[in-house]
Amino acid sequence: MAGITNAAFRQLCREFGAGLYVCEMITSRGIVERDRKTLGMLKFDPGEAVRSVQLYGVDPATMATATEILCNEYGVGHVDLNFGCPVPKVTRKGGGAALPYKRGRLAKILTATVRAGERYGVPVTMKTRKGIDEDHLTFLDAGRIAQDAGCAAIALHGRTAAQAYSGVADWDSIGELVQTVEIPVLGNGDIWEASDAVAMVRHTGVAGVVIGRGCLGRPWLFRDLADAFAGRTGQLLPRLGEVAAMVRRHAELLAALTNEQHGLTDLRKHMAWYLKGFPVGGEIRRGLGMVSSLDDLDRKLSRLDPDVEFPRTELGQPRGRQGTPRERVALPEGWLDDTVGDDLDLAEAELGISGG
Repeated sequence: MAGITNAAFRQLCREFGAGLYVCEMITSRGIVERDRKTLGMLKFDPGEAVRSVQLYGVDPATMATATEILCNEYGVGHVDLNFGCPVPKVTRKGGGAALPYKRGRLAKILTATVRAGERYGVPVTMKTRKGIDEDHLTFLDAGRIAQDAGCAAIALHGRTAAQAYSGVADWDSIGELVQTVEIPVLGNGDIWEASDAVAMVRHTGVAGVVIGRGCLGRPWLFRDLADAFAGRTGQLLPRLGEVAAMVRRHAELLAALTNEQHGLTDLRKHMAWYLKGFPVGGEIRRGLGMVSSLDDLDRKLSRLDPDVEFPRTELGQPRGRQGTPRERVALPEGWLDDTVGDDLDLAEAELGISGG
C-alpha cells in the first residue's frame, strides 16, 4: 500500500470504522540516516490514538535503531515489519518476501527490533507471505521465529512472492499457521467484503484480519467490517453521490497534509478505484483523473448523478494490482544456497526503496 496509506487516507478510513491503521512502508535506513523524504512520511493526524508504522529493512542493528527513533522521537505505539512485499526491486536485494528464507537473518532482525520496542512498551508485529514459491515455503518457520523472538502477532498473506497478487489466496495455509504458533495470527488475502473477513475467521481461526487492496476507493469497508464482527445489520451500499462526498473529504485531507496542488495530484490515482463499476462517462472520468484544485474537483463532481446505485457487480471482485504469476522471483545471486544468511552483506538493499 505504498503511496496509498498516508495520514490522509488513514484518517478517512478511521472515520468510517474501528481498527489499527498502519502507515505506508518506510525504510529503516532512511530513518536512521534522517532522510528528509523518509521522515516526511512520518505524519500522523491528531486522532490517531496509536501511531502505527510499517518498517522495512534487512539489517538487525539498523532496524533496532530505527525502532528506537520511532518510539522515542515520533511517539509510535506499534511497529509492523514488512517481510511480505513481492515487488522485484525489493526481493532482488534480499528484502521483503525474500528475507524469511534466511531464517538466521530473520531471527536476528526480529529479536533486535522486539528488544528495541520493549524498552518503550511498544509491540512489534510482522507480516509475511507463504514463501518465495511453492518449492520454498517459509511461513511456518517464520511463525515459530516470530514467536520465539517475542513478536506480538504475525500476519500471513496466503500467497507466495511468485504469485504476487495473482490467483487466489490460500486460506488453508493461514489456518495451518494458526495451528502451529501460540501468538495471534492475522489473515490477509482476498478480503473484498466484510463477509469475506467473517468467512476467513471461521475458516482459519485467525485472531483478526489485515486489509490491503480491498479498501482502495472503499474506505467504508471498515464500517462494514465493524458491523459484521459486532453482529450488526450492515448499512446500505453508498450511492454515487455519497462516494463523491468521500472523494471530496479525501481531497480536503490530502490538501491539509501537504498543500492543495500536491494533494489533488495525489488524489488522481484514487479516482479509478472510487468510480470502479459506476456508469460514469469517459469524459468525466478523464476529467476527474486530472483535477488540479478543490474548485476544479467540485465542478467535476457536480456532473455526477448522485442517485446512481452502487454497482453490485463489483461486490466480491478484486481491486488494485492483480497481474500474473512470475516464473521466477528476482533474488540475489546464490540466495537459495542456504537458509541462514547471518553473514550476508546487504548494505545496499535499501537503496532506492521507498515502498512496495
